[in-house]
Amino acid sequence: QVQLVESEGDSVRTGGSLKLSCEAKSLSQFETYAIGWFRQAPGKKREGISCITADGDIDYADSVKARFTISRDNSKNTVFLEMNTLKPEDTAVYYCATDCFDVLRPKWWGQGTRVTVSS
Repeated sequence: QVQLVESEGDSVRTGGSLKLSCEAKSLSQFETYAIGWFRQAPGKKREGISCITADGDIDYADSVKARFTISRDNSKNTVFLEMNTLKPEDTAVYYCATDCFDVLRPKWWGQGTRVTVSS
């Protein structure tokens, strides 16, 4: 049974930082998968915000570019999302998944972790 397990979110103040992790359990050949981070803010649709491919290519949504950094450690079957200069509009439930940006594409999703940014 494949499981994507995100680290626990947190409540932070505006301008703060937080690093999320996503561990893929029982996912054979993890290194061949693109892994994406998505988020869903209250009352809004889920959106893709970052992606790292099997080749290490990286992309970001404009809303997080220059503030968030995605990385992966294939030896640990884990992808990270480092979030800096957080804003209240970053408040959302964050999900990792086995594809990027299009919410219809991933086969597996994490359970989601809540990040709250207060001013």
